[in-house]
Amino acid sequence: MPISTSLSDASATVALATLLAPLLRAGDVVALHGELGAGKTFFARAIIHALGGPEEVPSPTFTLVQTYDLAPAPVWHFDLYRLTRPEDAHELGIEDAFAEAISLIEWPERLGALLPAERLDVHLAFGRSENERVVTLSGSPRWEERLKALGLP
Repeated sequence: MPISTSLSDASATVALATLLAPLLRAGDVVALHGELGAGKTFFARAIIHALGGPEEVPSPTFTLVQTYDLAPAPVWHFDLYRLTRPEDAHELGIEDAFAEAISLIEWPERLGALLPAERLDVHLAFGRSENERVVTLSGSPRWEERLKALGLP
């Protein structure tokens, strides 16, 4: 069952990412959906920071992937906006990420059928004000219990 909530500003987005981060473990796929500028990279950075990542978390827009050796598992942050064919993701080592790491994927629709069914979908949309975002979290059955732990309405 999807959970939707309003995030009034950047600090609310960071707070949600900070709640979500401890629920993540190796093999998890977090698919970040939203228009350009909706906050996908910001949300991914907040998760990486919450897991103890470096202060500087560059966007993987040009490299397509950035990796971080963190606990409880490595984090692979993908930005697939420039991916032309789903098969091209194999060159990025995406299968290794799916097996061994936490995968944060911006523009996951570019993967087509390669996007695992077992995943958490995070949809970010613009809210009523400039800084407000509306986030909808939905996941495969394994995610339902974990999402309840967030304590969101």
